[in-house]
Amino acid sequence: MPDPVLSSGHMKLKAVSFALVGAVNTLVDLGVFSIAWIVLGLTPLVANSLSWFVAVSGSYVMNCWITFAAESRRRIGLSTYLAVVASGLAGLGLGTLILLIAAIVVPILAAKMISIAASFVLNFSVSHFLIFKPRQTRA
Repeated sequence: MPDPVLSSGHMKLKAVSFALVGAVNTLVDLGVFSIAWIVLGLTPLVANSLSWFVAVSGSYVMNCWITFAAESRRRIGLSTYLAVVASGLAGLGLGTLILLIAAIVVPILAAKMISIAASFVLNFSVSHFLIFKPRQTRA
């Protein structure tokens, strides 16, 4: 009998949950960036760094409590948080690289969508297979 934790349907549900958490945190990122830049007068680089940090932190907590609740047992910890931050930075780097390359051959908004998709695949894969490893089920 196939392991339900590794089944295709289970992975799809996790991916959808991960995407929804990401959508919420995209709005958080935009909101914090806007406040930091427009209201507080921070430079775009500082505002972007602050908003990314707040969003990735929120993403970690929500994914611990919702998407990977069974694997994390809804517990947050520094080592797991740092792994999520590292994964987020890797996704940011990959997304930026793909954005720059894709923008050579497609319009910039299309390149941005391609970069978002690539970052999503990387971050979900790292989160699912490395950071929040499925617990082994007993036979």
